[in-house]
Amino acid sequence: MKDLKIFSGASNKPLTDEVCCLFDFPQGSVNVGTFSDGEIQIEINENVRGTDVFLIQSTCTPVNNNLMELLILIDAMKRASAERITAVIPYYGYARQDRKAAPRAPISAKLVADLLTTAGANRVLTMDLHAGQIQGFFNIPVDNLYAAPIIFKYLKDKYNNNLVIVSPDAGGVERARSMAKSLDTTIAIIDKRRLKPNEASVMNIIGEIEGKNALILDDMTDTAGTLTHGAKALMERGAKTVSACCTHPVLSGPAVKRINESPLEELIVTNTIPLSDEAQQSDKFKVLSVAELFAEAIKRINTNDSINSLFI
Repeated sequence: MKDLKIFSGASNKPLTDEVCCLFDFPQGSVNVGTFSDGEIQIEINENVRGTDVFLIQSTCTPVNNNLMELLILIDAMKRASAERITAVIPYYGYARQDRKAAPRAPISAKLVADLLTTAGANRVLTMDLHAGQIQGFFNIPVDNLYAAPIIFKYLKDKYNNNLVIVSPDAGGVERARSMAKSLDTTIAIIDKRRLKPNEASVMNIIGEIEGKNALILDDMTDTAGTLTHGAKALMERGAKTVSACCTHPVLSGPAVKRINESPLEELIVTNTIPLSDEAQQSDKFKVLSVAELFAEAIKRINTNDSINSLFI
């Protein structure tokens, strides 16, 4: 392996620690602090000249602080003469704003891509982008890993009987179909009408779910309004049990409270975003680690090997 160093931002240090422990990667020392007015202050405590640097930082809550911290980390590494800088972003914030959904609306996902590139990132490693076309917003290499292999293994071991995979909307049908094909089962679709951002009203269930164990599959859960309304609708349509699975547990606002009070038996998530204290105290959450997948990708990027097999 080439001279490699991994640095962690403040957003997801446990994931960084796990990645480094798996392959005995050297973790760099960096101080992340703030001035009294809230400005972020970065100080790298070791030499990175000529090294292959990986910066692990999820742009989760507080989104703007974590994004700004990542940009400053990238700039600091560039000015310290790092040979290559890879921004490892397990959860890519602003991904939902990937198009002009209304007149005079911004495309914030493209803006974030421009900021990362301008700051000095040479490549990006992320997971389960909300919209695949975001890869095209960059003029640098982007590797978008999938949590599906990890999730599939857990589902195959636990949900191996009378299962139906449910897409929470029309946009997630391809994801649901792919998982259903792997598990040799059927799919259903929740037909919803979104009234305004972070609020949705379930209208209908397309597919056969009566007497089956329903599993709602999505890429992220934010306020959990869609998820809990969908779970309730599935139970009303005759589902035997309802569980859910998502890669990114954003869980903002009343999300945890809604999940605890919902008919959901289990919400399977990954550690791309660390769970809040409230969520950790709930027995409805099952966390799967993506550290091994990221560690293997980092190793292969460092040695210029193909990561094609990681997508299977």
